[in-house]
Amino acid sequence: MKGKKEKIKKIKEAIAQLRPFFVADGGDIRFVEITGNVAKVKLYGACKTCSMSHMTIKSGIEDAIKKVVPEIVAVEAIDSE
Repeated sequence: MKGKKEKIKKIKEAIAQLRPFFVADGGDIRFVEITGNVAKVKLYGACKTCSMSHMTIKSGIEDAIKKVVPEIVAVEAIDSE
């Protein structure tokens, strides 16, 4: 893959495809940054406190992002304001 800007663009596109599902459940998700080969996202609303959020990140978001940016080894949710 090309540079960091291209990776960020592809990650944001992958998240945009999933965003309607988060919004339908009363939440949202946003890309924050790439640190090394880890993509960091932030969950909002109902998604932030959902007991299934870790599983959603690992089995949904992480898989979608790894398909478009194979260099990403993990996706983590951050909890900053």
